[in-house]
Amino acid sequence: MISSTRRWWSKETVAIVTGANKGIGFAFAKRLAKEGLTVILTARDFERGRRAAQELSAQGLHVHFLKLDVSDPSSINTFVSLFRMKFGALDILVNNAAVSFNELNENSVKHAETVIKTNFYGAKLLTQALLPMFRPSPSPNSNSSRILNISSRLGSLNKLKNPKIKSILQSENLLEQDIEGVVSSFLEHVKKGTWESEGWPELWTDYAVSKLALNAYTRVLAKRLEGSNISVNCFCPGFTQTSMTRGKGTHTAEDAANVGARLLLLPPEELPTGKFFLGGSSSSTSVVNSKL
Repeated sequence: MISSTRRWWSKETVAIVTGANKGIGFAFAKRLAKEGLTVILTARDFERGRRAAQELSAQGLHVHFLKLDVSDPSSINTFVSLFRMKFGALDILVNNAAVSFNELNENSVKHAETVIKTNFYGAKLLTQALLPMFRPSPSPNSNSSRILNISSRLGSLNKLKNPKIKSILQSENLLEQDIEGVVSSFLEHVKKGTWESEGWPELWTDYAVSKLALNAYTRVLAKRLEGSNISVNCFCPGFTQTSMTRGKGTHTAEDAANVGARLLLLPPEELPTGKFFLGGSSSSTSVVNSKL
């Protein structure tokens, strides 16, 4: 448990965790609820999400379920309307929902559009819809609200071999439309069958590009929100034992969530913004951050 002497949150602090019926999302929801926050657990499958929330509620935790498919804009709109009606405001958003269709040793881009639509556009559209609902800070220059995008080292710029695309994403004047242009270029190369020769990431290509875009969007959003009370960061949980990795990994989802929660619940004066954090086992790995 995180030291109570550093607690800035309470039961009234509201956190949304997407894709939280299993794996890292479920572990995040459980960890935050155990710390005393009110958690909104979301999942695209109603029954699985409901059962996950009931499991945590049965432990005396403040967990509520709302259905959400981040790949569907109409589902996002419905979710935001219900959330506004039931809870009114939020303090924390964990964009965890993501998909991948690759086995560990495979690299297919057959489902590239679905992966991009879910992992990048889903997180982006949900974040934009919820931004007006973040609770105002009780004090100036205090990052009391925070957005944590669950990302991956696979989305690092050094995985790109296309110098033109890398130059665009490295620009200090990067805009959202630039990121969307990069994503559109990738999908066009996939359609043409030229994605390999165009220098896109070689491992889990579509997933890597979705996280590359999410990392870039995190940096752009953090810059746009400078001076507000909202911090925006990325967190790579490392090689974690989940269904996405077919149970392989160096540590459990609980390990990853414990590290991520320590980052997420840093005191407002200690929490940076626009950073990429790398976590792993809570017993052996410290949170390391670097510029996105």
